[in-house]
Amino acid sequence: MPRIYQDISLKPYNTFGVEAKARYLASFSGEQELRDLLNDSQFGEMPVLLLGGGSNILFTRDFEGLVLVNRIGGIEMLEEDDQYCVIKVGAGENWDELVDYCVNNGWGGLENLSYIPGSVGASPIQNIGAYGTEVKDTIQMVHTLNRDSLFPVAYNNHDCRFDYRNSIFKNRLKDKRIITHVTFKLSKKPQYNIHYGSLKETVQEKGEINLQTIRDSVIEIRRSKLPEPEETGSAGSFFKNPVVGQKEFKKLQAAHPDIPSYTLAGKRHKIPAGWLIDRLGWKGYREGDAGVHTRQALVLVNYGQAGGREIYQLSQRIGESVKSAFGIELEYEVNVL
Repeated sequence: MPRIYQDISLKPYNTFGVEAKARYLASFSGEQELRDLLNDSQFGEMPVLLLGGGSNILFTRDFEGLVLVNRIGGIEMLEEDDQYCVIKVGAGENWDELVDYCVNNGWGGLENLSYIPGSVGASPIQNIGAYGTEVKDTIQMVHTLNRDSLFPVAYNNHDCRFDYRNSIFKNRLKDKRIITHVTFKLSKKPQYNIHYGSLKETVQEKGEINLQTIRDSVIEIRRSKLPEPEETGSAGSFFKNPVVGQKEFKKLQAAHPDIPSYTLAGKRHKIPAGWLIDRLGWKGYREGDAGVHTRQALVLVNYGQAGGREIYQLSQRIGESVKSAFGIELEYEVNVL
C-alpha cells in the first residue's frame, strides 16, 4: 500500500505555486495501487482529486479529501513497421520528456507540442495543442479505470470526442474515469507542420527542417513568451481562445478591423484571447503578487506569495472586461478548485 500523507501542503504539486493543503495525499505507480487507495475504507465517501504534473490547476482553497498523484510510468512499443510505430505510455510520464524521447527516436507527431508542462495523462483531457497541432492527431487509445467499478475501460480516438481543448474526459466523464495509459501512433516518415505563426521562420533560421529543429524552435518561441515555472508560478494559458461563428466575427471585424483570427471548419473563427486581453491593457498588470505576464497576456502569474483566490479574482475581472468590450465570454483552460 502506498504511503499516505495527512494535512500536506499542495504548493509543490501545482505549477502556480499557491499554498493549499490536502487532508490526505498519496501517489500511485500502478493500477493495483490505485485500486487499493480507492478501496481504502478510511477515506469513506470523501472527494478524490487526481493530479499529474499540477500544471493545469488553480487551488483557491484547501482540499478536504484525498489527492492522488499519478506516477504510472513506462513507454512500451506495441507495433512497428517502416511507416509507423505505436507506443503505450504511462499517464504519469512527464509530457515534454516523452516528446524529447520521440524526437530522439525519429518518431514524428508530437514535436510541435514541445515544452508544454504537465503529464501524459493530462494531454487527452485537455486535447493539448500548439502551433497547428493537437494531441488528438496522434492518440490511438486512452486507457482508463472506471472510478465506480474499478474495471479498466479503453476509449479509441473517436470515443474520446475530442474538440478544441476539450474531450469526453473533461465533460461527460469528468471525475468518472482515471487515465492510466495513452497509446500514440507516430510516423517514421513525418510530414512537418511548421506553417503556424512564427514557427516556419524560426525553423528556417536553423537550417535543415527536421524533428529536432522543429522541437528546438518551438522551445525557443515558448521560452521567449512564457515564464519559466521554476522562476514564476503559472499554469500556461489561463483562458481558451474563443471560437465564434461567421456572423459574430463579421460584427467584431467591423468594430475592430485589426482583430486577428484563424479560420476553422464550418465558417468558424478562432480569436486569440491574448489579443483581446492585451487590447484592454491587461498585459503586465500586477496587483500584489498576482499579475498578467509581461510578454503574454494569456498567462496569469504568481510572482511569489499570491493566493489562489487573488489570481482567480484577477481572472474574473479580466473576463468581465473582455465581455464588456467585445461581447465574448472567455472560458478557462485552467481547472479552478
